[in-house]
Amino acid sequence: MTLSFLAWAKFFLCVSVIGLAGFRLVRYGDAIAALTGMSRNWVGMILIATVTSLPELVTGLSAVTLVAAPDIAVGDALGSCVFNLAIFALVDLLYRDESVYARASPTHVLSAAFGVLLLGGTGLAILLSAGEVIPVFGHVSAASGVLLMLYLFAMRTIYRLEQRQGIDPAAELTGMSLGRALTGYGIAASAIVAAGIWLPFVGVELAQTMGWTNSFVGTLFIAFATSVPEIATTLGALRIGAIDMALGNLLGSNLFDVLILVLDDLVYRPGPIFRDVAPVHAATAIFACVMSGAIIVALVVRPTTRVLRTMSWASLSLVALYLINAAVQFRHGQ
Repeated sequence: MTLSFLAWAKFFLCVSVIGLAGFRLVRYGDAIAALTGMSRNWVGMILIATVTSLPELVTGLSAVTLVAAPDIAVGDALGSCVFNLAIFALVDLLYRDESVYARASPTHVLSAAFGVLLLGGTGLAILLSAGEVIPVFGHVSAASGVLLMLYLFAMRTIYRLEQRQGIDPAAELTGMSLGRALTGYGIAASAIVAAGIWLPFVGVELAQTMGWTNSFVGTLFIAFATSVPEIATTLGALRIGAIDMALGNLLGSNLFDVLILVLDDLVYRPGPIFRDVAPVHAATAIFACVMSGAIIVALVVRPTTRVLRTMSWASLSLVALYLINAAVQFRHGQ
């Protein structure tokens, strides 16, 4: 067997483990939420989004502590953001009743807007850190503190909006006790942690055997692998008609992915992580901002027509932006 074949085999094994465990994790997470009376919107935004972002968290932490590959960590987090936003197009394509933007709750505008702020701040942190403009406290960038406060403010604001609107709790699930749900949740989470620790090693091996850059591999391939739980969750929610849960999961995952970068910066000992990564990552953050802006416009305008009976103009723009970002990372990554 060739080295490249073995590297690809390891990569797809990681994808399979994360995908299967992610699907089970979402099922048990939704059961826990239902049995404790949480709202479905809050489930998508916080509980499911957090647990489906667990691969990004584990991959990022292991990339900066075990592999010393900050480009893999940052590329994974930001690449997952653009990938999550591109999943909107998949939802729009598969949901045939009407445009998903016309069906979705307008409250998602707030989540997408906070995503623009957090991702824009991340892009600025990468660009300004290259010139050592941002102050550093110990080995941690001051930008991480700003992003953390903005994330906490976003969660508080979204929660208060949920409370004011009086969202009904999720329907109670039958045939599963809370203890069983918690046990299954823990097992699935452990499988994702194990695959997430291994994934950055596979990413570095894949980059070396294929002659690709760490930033390109992290932004596309590692980001795809760690976004598999979001795909499984979205398709599962779409199957039962829970559109708001699916979209809330995607937008909530993006907010949490920026928080992951803050945690990566805390454990990355050589210095601020924003300073030691390729500046081209800022392009990914900017593309994610533009994609979030397109979603905000679509949620406000609520398009009802489809281009060639496939998806709305907003979804087509998301696909185009994702492909352009992939090309930029391939040509200019380090």
